[in-house]
Amino acid sequence: MTEGPLDFWINWASQIGVLLSLTFQVILHLFANVRRRNSSAMLRAPLWLAYQLSDMTATYTAGQLLYSSCAPQDHQLIAFWAPFLLLHLGGPDNITAYALEDSKLWTRHLLTLVVQIAGAGYVLYKYIAGSGILLTLAAILIFVVGVAKYSERTCALWFATFSSLQSSLKVPEGDQHFYIQHQDWYNDLADERILQRAHSLFYICKRGMVDSVIELEASDRSRKVNSEERKIIKRLRKNRERMWRVMEMELSLMYDILYTKANVIHSWVGYGIRIISPLAIVASLVLFQLSYKDGYSRVDVAVTHTLLGGALVLETKSLLGALGSSWALGFLCATRWDWLRHSVLCTGRWHRLRRALIALRRSWPGEMIMTGSSRGWSGTMGQHNMLRFRAGQVDPVSRGLGNLFKMLGLREWWDRRYYSCTIIVPENVMKRAQEVNTRVSREDINTMGLLRHKWGESALNNEQYPHLFEELREWHGIDFHESIISWHIATDLILAREEKEKGHDAPEPDDRVEIVRALSNYMMFLLVNRPYMLPGLPQNWLYKQTCNNLDNICGKINPADFCGDNLRIMLKKLFRPHHHWDLKSSALEKELAGHILKLPRGSEPFDPETPRLTYALEIADAIHKSKVVADKVRLLLNLWTDFLAYAANRCSRESHAKKLSSGGELTTIVWLILEHLRQIKEVKKQKRSHV
Repeated sequence: MTEGPLDFWINWASQIGVLLSLTFQVILHLFANVRRRNSSAMLRAPLWLAYQLSDMTATYTAGQLLYSSCAPQDHQLIAFWAPFLLLHLGGPDNITAYALEDSKLWTRHLLTLVVQIAGAGYVLYKYIAGSGILLTLAAILIFVVGVAKYSERTCALWFATFSSLQSSLKVPEGDQHFYIQHQDWYNDLADERILQRAHSLFYICKRGMVDSVIELEASDRSRKVNSEERKIIKRLRKNRERMWRVMEMELSLMYDILYTKANVIHSWVGYGIRIISPLAIVASLVLFQLSYKDGYSRVDVAVTHTLLGGALVLETKSLLGALGSSWALGFLCATRWDWLRHSVLCTGRWHRLRRALIALRRSWPGEMIMTGSSRGWSGTMGQHNMLRFRAGQVDPVSRGLGNLFKMLGLREWWDRRYYSCTIIVPENVMKRAQEVNTRVSREDINTMGLLRHKWGESALNNEQYPHLFEELREWHGIDFHESIISWHIATDLILAREEKEKGHDAPEPDDRVEIVRALSNYMMFLLVNRPYMLPGLPQNWLYKQTCNNLDNICGKINPADFCGDNLRIMLKKLFRPHHHWDLKSSALEKELAGHILKLPRGSEPFDPETPRLTYALEIADAIHKSKVVADKVRLLLNLWTDFLAYAANRCSRESHAKKLSSGGELTTIVWLILEHLRQIKEVKKQKRSHV
C-alpha cells in the first residue's frame, strides 16, 4: 500500500526536523552579517526567516523526538539527536538578536532554556540510558556542549540590554592603548590600524549609546589615560576621512555587543567553551563510530553523521573566528597572565593568525564562508522630495497605479516604495557630512552632550547673516518636523528661482546644489519613512496636510504638457533594490515650484491650520530679498548641515542602536562624532578641576 503524505510525515518528521534545524544554522552562520552593511529588506528577509524558523524548528523537533513512531532500537539513536537541538538553539556567534527588542525578551529565552534542557535530559534518560556506554557518553558530551552554548546565548541577550551595559561600564584602563603598540604588524592593512583605534576609543561609543554617566577617578592613571585619548581624538579631527572610518568601526563594534555574542565570547568562559566544543564533538564522533550500530536504520546513521559533521565544522569556525577576532587582542592585552600575553602576543603568534584569517576572508572562498570581516555601514542614504512626490500625481500612469494600490490597501507602500529610495551616499555629500567634525566645536555642546543652539540657528545667526535668524523666526517653525517640511519646500523654491534667474547664462553647474538637495531630501526621507530617527514626536498629520495643499496646486498643471514615465520604467524603478535618484529637479517639479511662487502674498490660500506652504513661501521671499545673503546656496548648505547635526545629536540613543541592525544610518555616524567632541570637553573640564 502506498504511503500517504501523513504517514510519510509521521515516519520521517524527526529526520526532516533535525536536518532543517542544521540547515538553518548553516544559513545563519554564513549570512548573519548581511544586515551589517545592507539595509535592503529584500536581502534581509531570508535571514529573518531563518532566524525565526531556526528556534521554532528546533523546539518542534525536540518535542517530536518524544513521540517518534520508529522501532525501539532506532528510537535510541533518534534520541541521541536531542542534544544537537540544544546546540542549535544556542545559535551561531554572529547573531543572537535580530532586533534590539529580542534582547529585552531574555527572560523568555531563560524560561525556554530551562524547559528545553529538562526535555532533552528526559529524552536521554528515557531512551539513551542503558543503551550502551559508548552511545551514552557520546550523548552526554553533546548535551553538555549544547547546554553551555544555549546558556551562553541567553547570557548574551541579557548582557546586551541597556541596563546591563550601563552597569558594566567602567573607566578604560591604560591597557586599552596596547592596541597602538602593535600596529607595525599591519603596515599594509590600513583598516586594521583604524580598527585598533576604534577599539581604544570604543568605550565612548558604548557610554554614549546607553546614556551612561561615569564618575571618573581622580587618580593619575585615569587622567593619563583620558589625556592620551584626547590626543588621539584631536589627531583624528585633523583627518576627517580617518575619523569617519574610526566612527564606522566603533559602530560595528557596538553592533557586535548588541546583536552577537561578543560580550560573552571574549572571556575565559567563552574561550573555554569554544575550545572544548570541537574536542567534545570529535570525541562524541569517535564514540559513536565505536558503538554498536548494526540494529540502526542506515538513514538514521547517515543523519547522525551529518549532525556530528555539521556541528564540528560550525564549532571549529566559531573557534577560529573567536581567536582571530580583534576583540581577542583586547582580551589578551587586559589579561593579568603575563606569560599568556608574552607567548601569544609578543611572539607574534596571534598576529600571524589574524593576518592569515584576513587573507582567507579576502579570498573568494572566504568571502562566501567568513562574512564576519565586513565592518562599516551600508553607505546609503534615503531620498524623498515632496514636490516630486505630489507632482508625480499629475502623470496619468503614476496616478493610475497609485489608485490601483489604494484599492488593494497598499497605497502607503506604493508611495514610499516608488517616491522614496535609498541611494549610495554621493562622494561630495559624504565629504560634507564629514565636515561636521570641524564645523561643530566642543563649546557648541553642553554638559549633557546636546547641541546648545536650535536647529538652523548657527547657520542663520552669525557674523555673515546678522539678524537673519530673528527675521525668519516667525516662519522657522516651533517643531523640528515642521521646520523640516517648511525649509524643504523653501529650498526647492529658492533653488528654482535661482536657476530661473541665471538661465542659460549660468556658469559651470554648482556641485553644492547637489549636496543641498541630497541633505534636504534625506531629512524629508527620515520624516516620512523613519520618524523615529528624528527628535520629537512624529508629526505625520503635518506632512499629509501639506501634501493635500500641494495637490490643490497640482490641479492647475496640465498633464499633457509633460511626458511622464511609462509603465515599464515605473515598474523597473519599483522593484529595483536601489534605483537611481536624479538630484536635479524635473520639469514637473519646476512647474509646481513656479505655481507656488506665483501665489498671492498676504492672503490665506491654504488651510490656516496647516500653513507650512505659507511658511516656505515667506522664507523663500525673505531670503530672496535679503541684502546680506549674497550666496544663497552656501546659506542652504550650512543650514541643512546644521539640521543634519541637530537630528543626529537629538535622536534617541535607542533609535541609533536599532538602526545598526539594518545597515546603520548617516545620522548615527554624525552623532558619534559629536559624542567624541563631548569627551574632549569633559576631559578638559576634568583636567581644570584637578589644577
